[in-house]
Amino acid sequence: MPTIEVMRRHLAAVGAVLAIAGSLSTASAAVRPSSTPLPPLDPAALRDAISGLPNATVTGALIKVTGSAGQWSGTSGVGDIDTREPVAADGNFRVGSISKVFTAVVVLQLAAEHRIDLDRSVQHYLPGLLPASVPTITVRELLNHTSGLPDATLGGGDAQWFADHRLQSWTPRQIVADAVTRPMKFAPGTEQDYNGTNYYVAGLLIERVTGRTYAHEVRTRIIQPLALRNTYVLDRHDPRLPGPHAHGYVAVTKDGITTLHDVSEQSPYPWAEGGLISGSADLTRFISAIFQGRLVPSSELEEMFTVPKVKYLGTDNCVIGPEAGQACYSAGLMKTTMPNGLTGWGKTGSRPGYTSGLFASRDLSRVLVYSLNPTGNKDGSEMPYVIKIAAAAFDPSLAGN
Repeated sequence: MPTIEVMRRHLAAVGAVLAIAGSLSTASAAVRPSSTPLPPLDPAALRDAISGLPNATVTGALIKVTGSAGQWSGTSGVGDIDTREPVAADGNFRVGSISKVFTAVVVLQLAAEHRIDLDRSVQHYLPGLLPASVPTITVRELLNHTSGLPDATLGGGDAQWFADHRLQSWTPRQIVADAVTRPMKFAPGTEQDYNGTNYYVAGLLIERVTGRTYAHEVRTRIIQPLALRNTYVLDRHDPRLPGPHAHGYVAVTKDGITTLHDVSEQSPYPWAEGGLISGSADLTRFISAIFQGRLVPSSELEEMFTVPKVKYLGTDNCVIGPEAGQACYSAGLMKTTMPNGLTGWGKTGSRPGYTSGLFASRDLSRVLVYSLNPTGNKDGSEMPYVIKIAAAAFDPSLAGN
């Protein structure tokens, strides 16, 4: 069965391929032009990227490309394997770790309001959450994954386990408590390692500082101002996937027979780390508002486009381009340089039955949102489709990789 580390490695590799945007290393509130032109939009290549569905690996897919350089949207496969209903172009999906972008935005807004100091310690804001043996960790180190905190293991298991336990949930404090039973990975600020524990802590930080729930803060600060009508932060006991949506499945093999288990309904306990639900139109509006400086003031927005100058721990992330092996995560986003010279920013997400991505050129000439319904329980088997989408939308040379 795939381990938590294998699942994370596959998803991270997808992120390394797809974090695409205009060429720069820091940003101001205004959008900036790219120094490397985007290739022309290729609708035929986009259609081909998700052709042949449904199959044993992916049951359905949707792509939405917008921006001044061209627009295209399309779907493939089925949204329900029983009724054969097609994938809804406006369907909602579980966005997984794209949730971290929402969390980072809220923390940076609080920093702009002088309610959070990015250089103050987690221990200052959340006394008692971390064991006394954990060294001082700053809020900035949480957001850019340089905290050194260990990974949690709650919620991991093979496809049969998830099919049986998909409604089970844990509180954020239980997740963090599980993680810190393991040793620190490195001294805070000295290396980088992508880790969801950071964003459970960030969600708890938001609640402590505001005195209100994480869901309330995301709704009032992002969802309502941007009129994101299909974005939800549900309670961990609420397994619904509201609105039109493609069903998600995991393939379970027993006694040599493989069956698909519907996991569309599952606990959104990953919360500030990975529990949100959204759709392609909402995510397009969200990333556009970030890049235009309409959500985070310019001084704090720079945190989303500044990568710490440290090495990346391991080989599961930050493996693309001339900066391979160096940190590639900022506050909420990821940076990579593509073979065609584009350096950019974006975020992937994954929950069982759902793999998604959100990427935009810095000047918003191209914005990509995609969602796939893979059956592999986060084992990365859908990666060839993701690479084809990346090639079609941003860099055709990837198609030969």
